[in-house]
Amino acid sequence: MRRAAVVGCGDVSVVHLQAIAKLDEVELVGVCDTDQDRAAAAAERYGVPRFADHRQLLAAVRPDVVHVCTPHDQHTPVAVDCLDARVAVLVEKPVAHTVAEADRLIAAADRHPAVKIGICLQNRYNATTRAARDLLASGELGPVRGGSATVLWHRDPAYYQSRPWRGRKSRSGGGVLINQAIHTLDLMELLVGDVVRVRGHAGRHALDDIDVEDTASVLLDHTGGARSVVFATVGNVVDAPVTIEVVTERAVLLIRGDLTVSHADGRVETVAEPVASTGGRAYWGASHELLIADFYASLADPEPFWIGPREGARSLRLIHRLYQRNT
Repeated sequence: MRRAAVVGCGDVSVVHLQAIAKLDEVELVGVCDTDQDRAAAAAERYGVPRFADHRQLLAAVRPDVVHVCTPHDQHTPVAVDCLDARVAVLVEKPVAHTVAEADRLIAAADRHPAVKIGICLQNRYNATTRAARDLLASGELGPVRGGSATVLWHRDPAYYQSRPWRGRKSRSGGGVLINQAIHTLDLMELLVGDVVRVRGHAGRHALDDIDVEDTASVLLDHTGGARSVVFATVGNVVDAPVTIEVVTERAVLLIRGDLTVSHADGRVETVAEPVASTGGRAYWGASHELLIADFYASLADPEPFWIGPREGARSLRLIHRLYQRNT
């Protein structure tokens, strides 16, 4: 039986807590949050002790795995303490709020190669992502020419007022790119190829009283000459489905909920994406459960988890390259 704990009892922790509850060989032994109301609510619901400091939690309940669901600027401090305590750690995205903090976490992971660490880029586990990746890797669709993606979501002032850290670059690291579109950027690089050049613009156009971008347009040049474009905003009137399109020599792959593959010869294939069964927002998808279960299954494997901090930092570095161009 693995002993699990959750540090950070905000919105996304709901998905982690419910995923833990579904795993037969995992027992939740504690929760932690500096906000005692949130910690108390989670502790009461799951019947476990609560803590205000993650170091107290580590000492008191001695978990095997800690899920880090804190604000972005606390990802690295908490994860490093877990690694130093020889406790496996699963960190919500982004890996950190700055590249420097990501590098600090990578260094800590390198110091403790026997301690498992994973980053929650759960959309890599989507059925549509896996099917698209397999098709592209097979070569049957021909070379990838490029792609495009949109993240057209809605965030109002209340979203930032309820968690003020979200609208402060010093704590969140950024806005729509790092908080909402990072999964889409990660998938564009995963599907189209390594990014070798980043251009674009990120700015604040829809919202006041925040110092992070709410809208961004990005142009990515990939290895092999492919090019993709990404547009992301939280200024849309609704949360529209994320779209990802990959154009190859012989087909067009479109992910918008499900995957549609339109072949040049007229054939059309579809792959359905399962509906989320855990709590939280519907657009988070169903793949948190899959990633979390896979992480626990990997604990006995001596090899590192395939989405570790170095891999997780790829999309963060991409975003920060664009931020640097806008300063």
